[in-house]
Amino acid sequence: MQVETASAPTLLAEADWLARRSAHERRVRTWTDPHQARAARGEKHPVYDFLFSYYAFRPAWLRRWHPGPDVVLAGETAREFLRWPEYRETADGVMLDPAAWPSHRREFVRWLYGLLTATAQRTPFFGCFGLHEWAMVYRQTPDEIRHNAWPLRFPAEEIARIVEAGPVTCSHFDAFRFFTAPARPLNRLRPERATTGQLEQRGCLHANMDLYKWAFKLAPFTPSELIADCFELARDIREVDMRASPYDLRALGFAPIAIEAPAGRAEYERHQRTFAQRGQPPRARLIALCDRLLAG
Repeated sequence: MQVETASAPTLLAEADWLARRSAHERRVRTWTDPHQARAARGEKHPVYDFLFSYYAFRPAWLRRWHPGPDVVLAGETAREFLRWPEYRETADGVMLDPAAWPSHRREFVRWLYGLLTATAQRTPFFGCFGLHEWAMVYRQTPDEIRHNAWPLRFPAEEIARIVEAGPVTCSHFDAFRFFTAPARPLNRLRPERATTGQLEQRGCLHANMDLYKWAFKLAPFTPSELIADCFELARDIREVDMRASPYDLRALGFAPIAIEAPAGRAEYERHQRTFAQRGQPPRARLIALCDRLLAG
């Protein structure tokens, strides 16, 4: 592993970093405000709730701004950041201190560096066609289906036929673990938590969505603009993921991607290729951040 050395800190005037903080909050509130309004009404959303439940990063944390390493925040207002133990005061202002990263977390950063690097370098696979969502309802009763407040596009037997016609080739453990018991033997791969680094590949929608998870797990050292970039990518991917699912979400404005037909599979693959490309820049930035944290 090539560990980067620290660069000379960038000094941000108070007016500049306050402007960045305000811009970040305005950006993310377009996502967090509707979610919190729905939650206050007790209203569930089968597409967007996932981004705040499965990815357990609170809306308030998503709105909170941090500059990332090697940035000095000037001005008296910057002292409010000292409430977090990862910050320290210098002669020029307040900045994050990578040396404050707990030693027991370094193993996680090394593991994440390896995962992200392997994923970036591995040849992507574009032949899964989103069948993971179908495998999650395969042979379930209506009461067992996760989003059973919403109709399915096909009866249960037709969904079973589509899954069995496959091939089901899910490489992502955190998707595979939600397969129904009878669907698991149909998958050509056997993803496990321990083999994540051997199978993760950037053609997988979930691997690219998970960039958001890795970004917030490195907070507060992750620049908040990078967390927001990863959230936006995850949100766009989640929409496609559910459009390609067996659920009928047209009432919410999500037109189906009919992966049960050749044209729909081709459309799904086009999205996969786009997301694989979009995921590379934030993945590279997270790899660089891991390098910086390991440098101390």
